[in-house]
Amino acid sequence: MTEYQRNNGFFHQVYHVAWADLMYLKHTFWNTLIMTIMGPILYLIAFGYGLRTGETDIGVSYVAFVIPGIMALSSLSSSFSSTSTRINVQRLYYRSFDEMMMCPLSLSAIILGKSTLGFIRGLLGCFVMYTIGLFLAPDLQLTPLAVACVILSCVTFSMLGMAAALIAKSHASMATFNSLVILPMTFLCGTFFSVDSLHPVFQAILYVLPLTHSSLTIRAACLPDNLDFPWISLIVMLVFMVAFFLLNHYLLKTRKV
Repeated sequence: MTEYQRNNGFFHQVYHVAWADLMYLKHTFWNTLIMTIMGPILYLIAFGYGLRTGETDIGVSYVAFVIPGIMALSSLSSSFSSTSTRINVQRLYYRSFDEMMMCPLSLSAIILGKSTLGFIRGLLGCFVMYTIGLFLAPDLQLTPLAVACVILSCVTFSMLGMAAALIAKSHASMATFNSLVILPMTFLCGTFFSVDSLHPVFQAILYVLPLTHSSLTIRAACLPDNLDFPWISLIVMLVFMVAFFLLNHYLLKTRKV
């Protein structure tokens, strides 16, 4: 078998794993779109206009500062919730995830396939928020680096959602994870304010969390004239993505699901 045939077979597996989720997205597209954009829009209204106005210390309006943060937040909330909810329901309610595991599929194909829905929904949310931002903040720029950062963020949080769903033993434990991990990241990881303005102890804690680095990279890539790009944060995001992928691979391989 040639390398092309092996790769072709692998991507066929990824497609077949993702097919049901893609059909679900197709038939619920408008409902999914509304759920995806309502949260970011409300955050933009509440934080971008309701709580603060004027310029920031980097020379751009607060709206221009906060929109990339909301894009990072949208990549977390949309990618994580889509993947974790679907897998959680398939595992604990329909039991269809166990049936899929009995199919002759590579574990890598399962991971990528089940992460596809979250990845697409995260991209959709970020794209809509950026489109809105173009009309509200002329400082924003669409650069190839910004696109790469958004894609990396969506993939990372989609794989985090899969890991959380595989570890969760019940719907209640999934809700607990959301309350203890996802909710604090939503408001504290530099999405609405600069992490550097906090006490060094709190900075150290927040720099351990992936959303902090997602916010830094997306904001710097969208405001290249005002911020130096944090390459270390980009490397950290790559490390998180690989770590979540390996964790999912381990959970599937050892059947700890």
